[in-house]
Amino acid sequence: MKKVKKRILFIILILIAIAQLFPLYWLITFSLKSNIEIFGENVLGLPKDWRWINYATALSDGGVLRYFLNSVFYSGTTVAVTGIITAMAGYAIARMKWKLNNFVFGFFALGIMIPTQAALLPLFQVLDKLGLKGGYIGLLIPYISFAIPMSLMILVSFYKGIPKEMEEAAYIDGCGVIRCFGTIILPIIKPALATASIFTFLGSWNELMFANTLVDSSDFRTLPVGIMSFSGQYSTDWGLIGAAMVIATLPTIIVYFFLSNQVQESLVMGAVKG
Repeated sequence: MKKVKKRILFIILILIAIAQLFPLYWLITFSLKSNIEIFGENVLGLPKDWRWINYATALSDGGVLRYFLNSVFYSGTTVAVTGIITAMAGYAIARMKWKLNNFVFGFFALGIMIPTQAALLPLFQVLDKLGLKGGYIGLLIPYISFAIPMSLMILVSFYKGIPKEMEEAAYIDGCGVIRCFGTIILPIIKPALATASIFTFLGSWNELMFANTLVDSSDFRTLPVGIMSFSGQYSTDWGLIGAAMVIATLPTIIVYFFLSNQVQESLVMGAVKG
């Protein structure tokens, strides 16, 4: 009976895995086909003519390489700055006693309640008057601002589960606040920081609305905006768009692959502490 249950469970897991991997298979094969295969002759099968030239064209003529590097810069900078700010702010809010810590935490938490669509117009006007619209800084400001609340909430909840005796022992040994944070607390919060970083990365890497509104020049475009511009008014090379989408998808898979263990550790530690 146990063997039957295991086989049934195994079959169910196999079916779930196939369902999860099929979109990735479809996207890769889609990127290697011509429009004729995509829209009639060979929708789901392997390409009859493997059009690797789609990737070469996307990277060279389509400007995907420039858009890709821009997205790497935007996302990397957003993750780094958000991580530094929220790691220190979360430590001050969760581990230190001062009058306004609850107010400050609530103020940051309000950012989650503000829809990005509602902030688009005033943000556009402010950045335009300050002369920041259209460049790197004009897009990094909203990316970092909207990433801070979620990252801060993840880190504050994790901070509160760390025993205070660890810091007290460090203080008794003559360790200062900054040294205690850097040598003791920071290594402990790596799983939570990895979790927050993944959410921050995905949010900035896949973001389209701000990037399409606040950036004018193609020199500063992100990858999602660049892919959207591939769609022509009269004709569209969908294989080229598929190649660009594969290039855009790979970094998210790589990032999660390397940080997935940290995320699982964060979830397990949170469950145990809860």
